[in-house]
Amino acid sequence: MKFSFKIQQYQTDAVNAVVDVFKGQVRPAQDTSYFFDPGRLVPVKTKKVKNSNGYNLFQQELDEQEAKQDIILGYANAPIKLDKVQLLENIKLIQGNNNITPSKELIEGQGKCSLDIEMETGTGKTYVYIKTMFELNKQYGWNKFIIIVPSVAIREGVKKSFEVMEEHFMSQYGKKARYFIYDSKNLTKIDDFAKSNEINVMIINNQAFAKSLNEDKNKEGRGGDKGALIIYSERDEFGSRKPIDVIAKTNPILILDEPQKLNGPATQKAMKRFNPLFSVNYSATHKDKHNMVYVLDALDAYNQKLVKKIEVKGLEMKNLKGIDSYLYCEEIETSPIKPPRVRLEFEVQQANSIKRVRKLLSEHDSLYALSNGMKQYEGYVISNIDPRGKGTVTFTNGEVLHCADVVGDVTELYKRRLQIRETLLSHFEKEKELYAQGIKH
Repeated sequence: MKFSFKIQQYQTDAVNAVVDVFKGQVRPAQDTSYFFDPGRLVPVKTKKVKNSNGYNLFQQELDEQEAKQDIILGYANAPIKLDKVQLLENIKLIQGNNNITPSKELIEGQGKCSLDIEMETGTGKTYVYIKTMFELNKQYGWNKFIIIVPSVAIREGVKKSFEVMEEHFMSQYGKKARYFIYDSKNLTKIDDFAKSNEINVMIINNQAFAKSLNEDKNKEGRGGDKGALIIYSERDEFGSRKPIDVIAKTNPILILDEPQKLNGPATQKAMKRFNPLFSVNYSATHKDKHNMVYVLDALDAYNQKLVKKIEVKGLEMKNLKGIDSYLYCEEIETSPIKPPRVRLEFEVQQANSIKRVRKLLSEHDSLYALSNGMKQYEGYVISNIDPRGKGTVTFTNGEVLHCADVVGDVTELYKRRLQIRETLLSHFEKEKELYAQGIKH
């Protein structure tokens, strides 16, 4: 299956909001390369020698191949040349254009600045931040990015988005992004990340690097240190280097997906170890505020017809003869082999209290009997259950309840709980109805 993507103006605006923060930044005339440290690529040779007293000594020698290895270049993001005053002025200008309260100061949460993008769920924030990477590369030459996510499920979803959108961005920018999921068992991809001069993206979930950084408990050292995360450990299979050091040398840009789930002190402290150039936070519900540059909230998204209307099912309050307590008709269940039944919620007299219970009832069931003789339910024996239309239940005293009708003593809080229950039931009913038509609800 091939996907076709339509370029939406609101997504372009969100991309530009980040890119324009750095107006005045000059693209470097030359690649920002550095001498890449490959580590000890070939194991050292160890040989035995004897001293004058005849005792064995061990002497280490460098392998000839290692001593003659070629110089290797790594590539990092060029530093931001704008000072704090210039960055803040750019941010205020963007905020003014996007009807956002101007920032009083520059927030340096991760790197030189931390930017917030607020986008309602379902409006394509993953598309936006992938496109933002391409634009930042086009305008300023930056090509090292790390996407940090709070779970494995989101991580896999982001990788899938890169796969699906690969051709789309290739047609727009004439290049592809090299993306991979950080895997502590395959550290060679980190070397590729550092040595490549193309757009490189590492996707990582915070559990891979955000363990407590208590130095005594999580000592950094060689691979054998108990409790140490691999990303902070010197690994023999990685040339006796720490993966975090190789990553930090590239001065990456951090993209935080759902940052409200990444604001723990261990995660925040650990992210600084990446030596980020700056960070951008994408969420519908920001908890910690930084420099907000774009907002597409729920109302904006609905007004622009970008998301479906939220449906809330109402409850009808009724007054029945003799009922001064509580009765709620939830739903009618049907079966091809059994008569329809109705689920009612009513009150039951117990030893020392009155409790509300939900029961699935049939014709001829008596609420008076089932409530242990509560007088308000006298005469309430089910005479008919009709599932047609909205669905009704009729009692022998002539009273009729429709599904979602509630009567008697209902507090505002309890009414809201019933309303939520009805809304969920309606959603699942519609889901079931549309599923057979191949329609996602």
